[in-house]
Amino acid sequence: MNYTFDIGWFFGGIAIAVAGALVVIFYKQIADGLANGVSSYDHVKLFGVIAIVVGLLITANLHTFILSGIVSLFFKR
Repeated sequence: MNYTFDIGWFFGGIAIAVAGALVVIFYKQIADGLANGVSSYDHVKLFGVIAIVVGLLITANLHTFILSGIVSLFFKR
């Protein structure tokens, strides 16, 4: 597999990770405004943490490696 670092994906991953961090920081306001309030605080924080992890994977350009591994499980060459 040819692995090349892409600076565009790097900055995109940083933006996604920062957005996830902002969701984790302001989870109460987001849950009160967009979700059902107190009952969804944990869900909003979970989505923020997932966004941070996905953003870090994209920042390191590992998303293509993971996706190609998943695709190769279903379509063997």
